[in-house]
Amino acid sequence: MSNTASGLPIGRGLLFLIVAGAAWGTAGAAASLVYRASDMGPIALSFWRCAGGLALLLAMRLRRRGQVTPTVREPLGRKALRIGGTGLGLAVFQTAYFAAVGATGLAVATVVTLGAGPVLIALGARLTMGERLGRGGGAAVAGALAGLGVLVLGSGGATVRPWGVLLAVVSAAGYCTMTLLTRWWGRDGRADGSGTTVWAFAVTTGCLLPFGLAEGLVPHAAQPVHVLALLVYIAAIPTALAYALFFAGAAAVRSATVSVIMLLEPVSAAVLAVGLLGERLTAATFAGTLLMLGSVTGLALAEARGAGADGHTAPEKEAALV
Repeated sequence: MSNTASGLPIGRGLLFLIVAGAAWGTAGAAASLVYRASDMGPIALSFWRCAGGLALLLAMRLRRRGQVTPTVREPLGRKALRIGGTGLGLAVFQTAYFAAVGATGLAVATVVTLGAGPVLIALGARLTMGERLGRGGGAAVAGALAGLGVLVLGSGGATVRPWGVLLAVVSAAGYCTMTLLTRWWGRDGRADGSGTTVWAFAVTTGCLLPFGLAEGLVPHAAQPVHVLALLVYIAAIPTALAYALFFAGAAAVRSATVSVIMLLEPVSAAVLAVGLLGERLTAATFAGTLLMLGSVTGLALAEARGAGADGHTAPEKEAALV
């Protein structure tokens, strides 16, 4: 089971995406703790998340310099276009989502962003790369979106505001752009997954810097060491690690499958909310989690079976993460 273009076995790509989705789900809980302990704003938090992730990724890349030799050289112009597009997509994805949360609330922003993402990605992948989901894949996407709606909106009390919904759709478009570009340029083996992750974060950090300065980058906190520890965690696990895994896996796996697997983020967040933050386990939380896990599992198995049926053989070298 392998993707001969990207050099990463399909099974490993799926595993990378599952771990990335679960790690993303921890970012919300950590961010809420940062907000409770300081006056840091969402744009400043996003900036420090990206800047810290960039520093960690650069350190790992420098440490591994000379250990990994790219099999195919990528033209400089195409590399710049790929990195710029991916970085801008990441900046729009994160910033518009935080803005949507502020405008219409966490529940509606999450449902619209993560719900519109798979639809836009499936349509874009079909039009640009000819990727088809099939009936089983379509059913899995529908099940995952239904589970997302039940999980996030099942408790009721959500308020829908048009401006917030529009921002969430813009966020979903950024996520769609980031995913499709990673898949598009990962198919021929010329995209360096490590370089994509590092440079995408460099572009995103640069885009967020002026807005972060306007909002205020240095927060006031009664326990600054506690806030710093949370920021280091956010930069290391749901950012540097998770996005490195995401960009590597997204280059090897069909785009629509990527978008559905990444819906593990709200599942992970719900589990943390119940297990660590003491929130009540409701019937909606349980049912939505089961629906989404079932859909993700079914689509991942279908992706693996499809790769095996294609008769691909694993290449000698696999894509490096960092």
